[in-house]
Amino acid sequence: MKFAFYTAVFGDLPLAEVAEWAKQAGFDGLEIDVARHIHDPVNTAGAVEIVRSAGLEVCALTVFGNLLDHNAGERNRVRDLVRRGFTEASEAEVPALVVFPGRNETISEDENYHDIAELLETVAAGNPAGTKILIENWPGRHKNYVATTPQGWRKLFSLVKSSQVGLEFDPSHLLWQGIDPSPAVHEFGNRLFLLHAKDTKLFRERVQDFGYCGNWWEYRLPGRGEMDWGLFLNYLNRETGYNGFVSIEHEDAEFGWPSGPVQRRKEGLLTALATLRDLDRPRNTPKNAKK
Repeated sequence: MKFAFYTAVFGDLPLAEVAEWAKQAGFDGLEIDVARHIHDPVNTAGAVEIVRSAGLEVCALTVFGNLLDHNAGERNRVRDLVRRGFTEASEAEVPALVVFPGRNETISEDENYHDIAELLETVAAGNPAGTKILIENWPGRHKNYVATTPQGWRKLFSLVKSSQVGLEFDPSHLLWQGIDPSPAVHEFGNRLFLLHAKDTKLFRERVQDFGYCGNWWEYRLPGRGEMDWGLFLNYLNRETGYNGFVSIEHEDAEFGWPSGPVQRRKEGLLTALATLRDLDRPRNTPKNAKK
């Protein structure tokens, strides 16, 4: 597999500096955060060239925002950003644009799903054989976004027929909801086009105080939470044939996230990269085996 990271963790650094460090650190690519490192979709080509000039691939661009926001002005702003971002990503031959579905609390569940399905189909039609539009399964600050669980994906993909619409699969969000990532991969592997490598540490002793709706978990870098990443990566490859990018999302407070020392944030990414590269080795080949 190839390894990247989501650039939001270095939102306080110029993209050129981020890309140069990523290359030196041994990464294969970057997932570029539009808000922090592109700012406006019109700047996409320049940002992509910065990354490619450093010898890296761009595995995706990510646009944050609620595509179903009940406020028409905000909803239209985010949708316009996504439409323009998708156009620019397609022209720059970036393989994917990542978005967040959101929810509109003033309309029904079915209306939310039909609304987001129509939008995704329409956007994807702008490049039917190239750039994909992917949903990340973060359920939002209020834990209510549509299409972020297996039940939601079944409903969404019953409405969306375009093969250009898929998932940026992030197991960390499933873990604290009690959802096993492996069966989800088995069922939706044909829609998985980018893997987010982020882990979750569950503090079950906190449930008595906070309840399941409270903060009884914390995000961790891969290898520092509940996931057995060796088994999961092997299962993912075996079940789906996936051998694409694994993009590390750093939200581990013990390694400086969100705004701690830059060096500490870098240490976190280096630790995660070393862990994942080691686990991506074929399990039947000892490290010192002779060829």
